[in-house]
Amino acid sequence: MRKHHLLPLLAAALLAAHGAQAQQNNLSIAFADPISSVDPQLNNHAGDRSLALHFWDSIVASRDGGKLDPGLAASWKALDETTWEFKLRTDIQWQDGKPMTADDILYSLQRARAVPGSVASYAGALRTVESVTARDAHTVIVKTTGPNPMLPLELASVYIVSKHVGEKSQTADYNAGRAVVGTGPYKFISYTPGDRTVFERSTSYWGPKPLWDRVTYRFINNGAARTAALLAGDVDVIDKVAVTDVEKLRKTPSVSVYTYPGLRVLLLQPSLRAGTNEFITDNAGKPLEKNPLQDVRVRQALSIGINRKAIVDRVLQGTVTEANQWMPKGSFGYNPEVKDIAYNAEQAKKLLADAGYPQGFQISIHVPGDRYPQAPESVQAVAQFWTRIGVKTKVEVVPWSVYSARAGRNEFAVSVIAWGNGTGEAGYGLLQTLASHDPKRGRGINNWGRYSNDSVDKALDAATVEFDARRREAVFRHAAKLVTDDVGQIPLFHYKNIWAAKKGLKVEPLLSDRTTAMQVTRN
Repeated sequence: MRKHHLLPLLAAALLAAHGAQAQQNNLSIAFADPISSVDPQLNNHAGDRSLALHFWDSIVASRDGGKLDPGLAASWKALDETTWEFKLRTDIQWQDGKPMTADDILYSLQRARAVPGSVASYAGALRTVESVTARDAHTVIVKTTGPNPMLPLELASVYIVSKHVGEKSQTADYNAGRAVVGTGPYKFISYTPGDRTVFERSTSYWGPKPLWDRVTYRFINNGAARTAALLAGDVDVIDKVAVTDVEKLRKTPSVSVYTYPGLRVLLLQPSLRAGTNEFITDNAGKPLEKNPLQDVRVRQALSIGINRKAIVDRVLQGTVTEANQWMPKGSFGYNPEVKDIAYNAEQAKKLLADAGYPQGFQISIHVPGDRYPQAPESVQAVAQFWTRIGVKTKVEVVPWSVYSARAGRNEFAVSVIAWGNGTGEAGYGLLQTLASHDPKRGRGINNWGRYSNDSVDKALDAATVEFDARRREAVFRHAAKLVTDDVGQIPLFHYKNIWAAKKGLKVEPLLSDRTTAMQVTRN
């Protein structure tokens, strides 16, 4: 009789154990970068790209440092200087069971050039692509307009969507989940804009089996709120740990903190458009007829008028490193001959006087308040330094949803961008943030200040066609010196990548500062 009564108890215990194990296979991540859409080709934004990695693949997969791995293509090679062959895997299916073929590649590379509503398109990655054809169902031939040794790396940034679903879908269908039929490790369950995306393991995934059964991917913009959610057990992992919380979390027994060198740089982009700008006035508030930012001496004054070390130490509390160019030390294209930008307020005042502004002027810096960690606080510090040299500075904090479109139209006097350098080499930032703005050619898409320098453009052209890595890096270093001398942009610091997770979980970097479920494993 006792055994008989124990059977229900034993069954209940087994069910409870199974439920606990199932719960252990669920993961909740709180991330900082906003998501504009589930459409993987709409906007080249950090949050969108991190989310997309769960559902979609690229022809070639890239990792930190510009390393390339097979993706949808098992192999690739240059047939000549302007012809590339990509051999696709034959065992990949879309999550609805249809096979992935060359037609999907052709469709995707055409669609990615100009998705309606995009404010940060992928056209730059496809700027040298002249044609894409299918030799057969699993062989893609890409012809370029000229030699481009970086084509596989550039194509690695473009996610591939299915033709049979995509050609009858709009961005709204991706956001609703109807069009999220990918080849990636996870399947879509739901998306709530501004809140969370939920997805589950794809049993048909062609790659390594995903560790987590179900993932809740939560957007929590505020750093303190992310920390609170982690400490309360509401989430398992947080990214971009608030600088004020790093030491506290390191001392918390139930939490592990993971810090890695980062590629993302926080930049100021001065607007170089001619004429008046409502955000640049004289000291009486009257718009200046000529834009002072067009004078390199003014840009030099603004750059050396910033005490970067003070910002790194006091505002960011050592969680970033000073920047003197867009690439961090040790990366491909970093120029070690470019010196750190020394703070010199007196020299800054002299430069302003030499440029015709002995009494300075007034200016506004616009910065997104819900995008880049500690960016508003950093810009407030910049404003104080600029005010001390005679440039009375106001900071306007704007929601990203408004900011991105206006910055992209060059409406501000000074914009702020944290550029990710996601390919691991200098050409990405050179193409996107420094090349003369030319959307039709896919150049300067994120050059919000409309900086333009023929020598810099020529350096990009030279690097694009150079197959020898040492010579290509030399061109990048030359470009870094050109931009520094011309103050084409004003770099502040490079972020470190900092994640925190509940004890027993480990987070490792994947690509730049992306945050994905695939980066999280058990210790």
